[in-house]
Amino acid sequence: MDAKNVDTTVAVAENQNKATVNALYKAVATGDATTVAGVVTSDLEWWFHGPQNCHHMMKMLTGISSPSAFKFEPRSIDAIDDCVIVEGWEGAQVYWVHVWSLKDGLITQFREYFNTWLTVTDFRSCLSSILLWESHPKAVGKRSLPELMLAI
Repeated sequence: MDAKNVDTTVAVAENQNKATVNALYKAVATGDATTVAGVVTSDLEWWFHGPQNCHHMMKMLTGISSPSAFKFEPRSIDAIDDCVIVEGWEGAQVYWVHVWSLKDGLITQFREYFNTWLTVTDFRSCLSSILLWESHPKAVGKRSLPELMLAI
């Protein structure tokens, strides 16, 4: 397969992954548990960083919270390989980043960051690292937040 076909295949997969994650956010907003169950594996791996009791998405995915408990309004959605990174904020006090990993069209892993800056870096090369994505600091103004690096 030549480079052009590989790029096209990757772009198609990334767009499909973004569509799956978009469908998840719509389902969560409306309380559509059937759609959520259809796009998330039953053995979802979850990781959280942020203040206690702020893991709002996981509470919604498990049915502990209702859609009215917290509104997720994605401000940016980016796909990198089999990951989809979603970022959102509400005013100056609430900032979140979700990193969803997909395999065969299903969400298999979820990383939830709340009031935490995130940098995503590719360390697969032994010689160098490549910055793939980072939080948009202007989203929350001059607020000081802890920062983490996610290596893929």
